[in-house]
Amino acid sequence: MGRVGTRAILPIWLQVFVGVEMTAVIVAAFLYVPPADGFASPECARIMIFHVPCAIIAVVAYIVSTVYAVLCLTRDEMASDVKSAASASLGFLFTALATVTGMIFARVEWGTAWNWDPRETSILMLVIIYAAYFALRGAIPNAANRARISAAYNILACLVMPFVMFVLPRISPGLHPSEVSLSPEYREALVGAMLGYVIIYVWMLRLAVRVREASLARRR
Repeated sequence: MGRVGTRAILPIWLQVFVGVEMTAVIVAAFLYVPPADGFASPECARIMIFHVPCAIIAVVAYIVSTVYAVLCLTRDEMASDVKSAASASLGFLFTALATVTGMIFARVEWGTAWNWDPRETSILMLVIIYAAYFALRGAIPNAANRARISAAYNILACLVMPFVMFVLPRISPGLHPSEVSLSPEYREALVGAMLGYVIIYVWMLRLAVRVREASLARRR
């Protein structure tokens, strides 16, 4: 859906661009990118083109959510709370997508979809942390209190996230290789996927904010 109300979520040309760009990425993933050497299933390695950007965008979404949480506390803006919650929900969505694509890869590469590898454990911890965030928001009926308390929790969650996502997987041995040598075609496809995912994230964020604002307006 390109419009909600009378204002465009994204310019039409940018909507067309991201549609064409992501179509090119999908075609490239299967027709341009070669099988990757050093994997149990060289063909399945292509899923990294979608798995890695999902994980990166999830972290970006949580950071954006925290920025708006800080603004909510410092400026006492309900609009910032709406944006913070919307970005956190998208972070949760991309975390789920990263988890599912990672499990598909793990099933083919290591024989089982879940191996309690440090990276798998870290993303599960991230799911639990932000599931608790949404549970907290749902448990507080007063909008002003909900905004302040969930913003404080969000900031604490963001402080924990670097350790969970970047430190823990590096201090514990696991199945994920520390270094992967990929062909230039993989890097090109990954860059294209990241560009498309960033635009899609911005598109979805603006749409989610617009929907939440419309919902709040109807309740008044």
